[in-house]
Amino acid sequence: VIIGGGLIGVEVTEALAVKGCRVTLVEMLPQILPMLDWEVAKLVEQHMESHGVKVLTETKLTQVNGNTYVTGVVTDRGRIAADMVIVAVGVRPNVDLARAAGIEIGETGAIKVDQRMCTSDPDVYAAGDCVENTDLVTGKPCYVPLGSTANKQGRVAAVNLCGGNDTFPGVLGSTVCKVFDFCVARTGLTESGARRAGYDAETALTPAPDRAHYMPTAKPLVLKLVVERPTGRLLGAQAVGPGDGAKRIDVAAMAITSNVTVGQLAKADLCYAPPFSPAMDNIITAADVARNKLEGQMAGVSAMDVHRMQHDGRDLVLLDVRSQTEWDEVRLPGSVHIPLGALRGRLNELDKEKEIVAFCKISLRGYEAALILRAAGFKNVRVMDGGIAAWPYEKEA
Repeated sequence: VIIGGGLIGVEVTEALAVKGCRVTLVEMLPQILPMLDWEVAKLVEQHMESHGVKVLTETKLTQVNGNTYVTGVVTDRGRIAADMVIVAVGVRPNVDLARAAGIEIGETGAIKVDQRMCTSDPDVYAAGDCVENTDLVTGKPCYVPLGSTANKQGRVAAVNLCGGNDTFPGVLGSTVCKVFDFCVARTGLTESGARRAGYDAETALTPAPDRAHYMPTAKPLVLKLVVERPTGRLLGAQAVGPGDGAKRIDVAAMAITSNVTVGQLAKADLCYAPPFSPAMDNIITAADVARNKLEGQMAGVSAMDVHRMQHDGRDLVLLDVRSQTEWDEVRLPGSVHIPLGALRGRLNELDKEKEIVAFCKISLRGYEAALILRAAGFKNVRVMDGGIAAWPYEKEA
């Protein structure tokens, strides 16, 4: 049993599962990997479960059983037998020495330093997991303990200690981890984090192959961008899937650092060759989707909102425009199937007064369907973000 669904808990879970251990991951929050938005983290959770891991979210540990040896745990949802219990509930900065020395502690509970890594005592420098950082998007203090950050801060502190002049501006929380054959990465603000910080956020959720689709090495990747309205400034990005997400998140990190808008990002001169990327790279496609939303060319709706509307009994048409073969393989509960090629000839089957949410595998054809419907006089039409590839709930087969 692993207690804690953050980076350490997830990576330890994978390490044990690939060695044949039966693993249950217990997380108190509504999702694992809180560095991601819920629907992105849910895709990771489903991937872990497909590898035999049992994931229990919104579950609180109340007791560890056993005397000489552990025998299991008790949660608020019942007992779980176990031969090993690993607690991976996060880290806290060790600031006892600094506090005893009278050094100022920041609002995050970590040591407060300036950009030169100098503490409130001009003769004492600090770097790494014991110090707080500045969020490069919000400008506010944050605590993001990462080895990459510690190494960069260590160099800055060393340069200044030796009489030089160097600064460390802050962080975006850029992070990547491997979860079985998934790449999971993020940088900047999540959608929920952006809204908490007071931003009017728009999002783009775009599943696509990580290189030319006809290449045998192409693998799927779901990319999510978080964008500020109305400026179009990129605030954050997340990637999940077996495809190469790290390089897209690295591009996003540089774009956020440079205050790039999605309009500028969509024109970025990125490398292209079929073995390495699509002609329109994943992050460029995501930027264009965000532009379409900001410019009013596309009205999107999240899978979470669609699921909520279904649960509330809302009178809407969930329109699947994939092929018959795709529909026969897997479909969403309560959806209506009209293939895109047949849509113009079957418009009479749809009620113009009803709300329509169009989608396909990745919602590219869903977007085309929305354009056809609007041109035919349908007013209340939206496209489901990410299509069925990013649907984080149960499907029918």
